[in-house]
Amino acid sequence: MSGALQSRRSTANKIMRFAIVGLVNTAIDLAGFFLLLKLQVPPLPANIVSWFVAVVFSFVANGFWSFERDPNIRLRDAFLRFASLGAAISLGVSSLSIALLAGAIGVWPAKIGGVIVAALLNFLAARWSIEGRLK
Repeated sequence: MSGALQSRRSTANKIMRFAIVGLVNTAIDLAGFFLLLKLQVPPLPANIVSWFVAVVFSFVANGFWSFERDPNIRLRDAFLRFASLGAAISLGVSSLSIALLAGAIGVWPAKIGGVIVAALLNFLAARWSIEGRLK
Protein backbone atom coordinates (compact mmCIF):
# COMPACT_ATOMS: atom_id res chain seq x y z
CA MET A 1 0.00 0.00 0.00
CA SER A 2 1.43 3.39 -0.92
CA GLY A 3 2.32 5.86 1.83
CA ALA A 4 -0.17 8.41 0.50
CA LEU A 5 -3.05 5.92 0.47
CA GLN A 6 -2.15 4.63 3.90
CA SER A 7 -1.97 8.19 5.22
CA ARG A 8 -5.35 9.05 3.64
CA ARG A 9 -6.93 6.02 5.24
CA SER A 10 -5.36 6.84 8.57
CA THR A 11 -6.74 10.37 8.41
CA ALA A 12 -10.14 9.04 7.31
CA ASN A 13 -10.17 6.72 10.32
CA LYS A 14 -9.26 9.62 12.59
CA ILE A 15 -12.02 11.74 11.09
CA MET A 16 -14.54 8.93 11.67
CA ARG A 17 -13.44 8.47 15.29
CA PHE A 18 -13.38 12.24 15.83
CA ALA A 19 -16.93 12.46 14.46
CA ILE A 20 -18.16 9.72 16.81
CA VAL A 21 -16.53 11.42 19.79
CA GLY A 22 -17.96 14.71 18.56
CA LEU A 23 -21.49 13.33 18.50
CA VAL A 24 -21.19 12.04 22.06
CA ASN A 25 -19.46 15.24 23.12
CA THR A 26 -22.24 17.32 21.55
CA ALA A 27 -24.84 15.24 23.39
CA ILE A 28 -23.01 15.88 26.68
CA ASP A 29 -22.80 19.61 25.92
CA LEU A 30 -26.46 19.90 24.91
CA ALA A 31 -27.69 17.79 27.84
CA GLY A 32 -25.68 19.87 30.30
CA PHE A 33 -26.90 23.08 28.66
CA PHE A 34 -30.52 21.87 28.84
CA LEU A 35 -30.19 20.86 32.49
CA LEU A 36 -28.60 24.16 33.46
CA LEU A 37 -31.28 26.14 31.64
CA LYS A 38 -33.93 24.11 33.50
CA LEU A 39 -32.15 25.07 36.74
CA GLN A 40 -32.60 28.74 35.72
CA VAL A 41 -28.92 29.33 34.92
CA PRO A 42 -28.66 32.12 32.29
CA PRO A 43 -27.73 30.90 28.77
CA LEU A 44 -24.15 32.19 28.56
CA PRO A 45 -22.96 30.80 31.94
CA ALA A 46 -24.84 27.56 31.16
CA ASN A 47 -22.98 27.39 27.86
CA ILE A 48 -19.60 27.81 29.57
CA VAL A 49 -20.25 25.13 32.20
CA SER A 50 -21.68 22.59 29.75
CA TRP A 51 -18.79 23.29 27.35
CA PHE A 52 -16.21 22.66 30.07
CA VAL A 53 -17.71 19.30 31.05
CA ALA A 54 -17.88 18.29 27.38
CA VAL A 55 -14.31 19.42 26.63
CA VAL A 56 -12.89 17.22 29.39
CA PHE A 57 -14.71 14.20 27.93
CA SER A 58 -13.64 15.17 24.41
CA PHE A 59 -9.97 15.50 25.33
CA VAL A 60 -9.89 12.10 27.02
CA ALA A 61 -11.78 10.34 24.21
CA ASN A 62 -9.90 12.02 21.36
CA GLY A 63 -6.54 11.75 23.11
CA PHE A 64 -6.83 8.03 23.75
CA TRP A 65 -9.04 6.84 20.87
CA SER A 66 -9.19 9.24 17.91
CA PHE A 67 -5.58 10.41 17.62
CA GLU A 68 -2.13 9.08 18.39
CA ARG A 69 -0.82 11.33 21.12
CA ASP A 70 2.67 12.67 20.52
CA PRO A 71 4.73 11.36 23.47
CA ASN A 72 6.88 14.49 23.28
CA ILE A 73 3.88 16.63 24.26
CA ARG A 74 3.19 16.36 27.98
CA LEU A 75 -0.40 15.42 28.81
CA ARG A 76 -0.91 18.69 30.70
CA ASP A 77 0.39 20.71 27.73
CA ALA A 78 -1.80 18.76 25.31
CA PHE A 79 -4.86 19.46 27.49
CA LEU A 80 -3.99 23.17 27.75
CA ARG A 81 -3.62 23.37 23.96
CA PHE A 82 -6.85 21.45 23.44
CA ALA A 83 -8.85 23.50 25.98
CA SER A 84 -7.39 26.80 24.77
CA LEU A 85 -8.21 26.08 21.16
CA GLY A 86 -11.57 24.68 22.23
CA ALA A 87 -12.29 27.89 24.12
CA ALA A 88 -11.32 30.01 21.16
CA ILE A 89 -13.21 27.89 18.67
CA SER A 90 -16.12 25.97 20.14
CA LEU A 91 -16.85 28.03 23.24
CA GLY A 92 -16.19 31.28 21.43
CA VAL A 93 -18.28 30.40 18.39
CA SER A 94 -21.19 28.96 20.38
CA SER A 95 -21.21 31.83 22.89
CA LEU A 96 -21.00 34.40 20.12
CA SER A 97 -23.82 32.62 18.31
CA ILE A 98 -25.98 32.70 21.46
CA ALA A 99 -25.15 36.33 22.20
CA LEU A 100 -25.84 37.51 18.64
CA LEU A 101 -28.61 35.21 17.44
CA ALA A 102 -30.62 33.99 20.45
CA GLY A 103 -32.88 37.04 20.41
CA ALA A 104 -33.63 36.63 16.72
CA ILE A 105 -33.85 32.85 16.27
CA GLY A 106 -34.02 31.46 19.82
CA VAL A 107 -31.45 30.05 22.23
CA TRP A 108 -31.52 26.47 20.90
CA PRO A 109 -31.09 27.26 17.19
CA ALA A 110 -28.29 29.68 18.09
CA LYS A 111 -26.56 27.06 20.27
CA ILE A 112 -26.87 24.31 17.66
CA GLY A 113 -25.68 26.58 14.85
CA GLY A 114 -22.61 27.48 16.89
CA VAL A 115 -21.90 23.82 17.61
CA ILE A 116 -22.02 22.94 13.90
CA VAL A 117 -19.67 25.75 12.85
CA ALA A 118 -17.25 24.94 15.66
CA ALA A 119 -17.16 21.22 14.82
CA LEU A 120 -15.76 22.01 11.40
CA LEU A 121 -12.84 23.89 12.95
CA ASN A 122 -12.19 21.58 15.89
CA PHE A 123 -10.77 18.62 13.93
CA LEU A 124 -7.62 20.51 12.94
CA ALA A 125 -7.32 22.07 16.37
CA ALA A 126 -7.64 18.70 18.12
CA ARG A 127 -5.16 17.05 15.82
CA TRP A 128 -2.61 19.81 16.39
CA SER A 129 -3.07 19.86 20.16
CA ILE A 130 -2.88 16.08 20.63
CA GLU A 131 -0.61 14.91 17.79
CA GLY A 132 1.36 18.08 17.31
CA ARG A 133 0.57 18.34 13.58
CA LEU A 134 -2.03 19.66 11.20
CA LYS A 135 -1.57 17.37 8.19
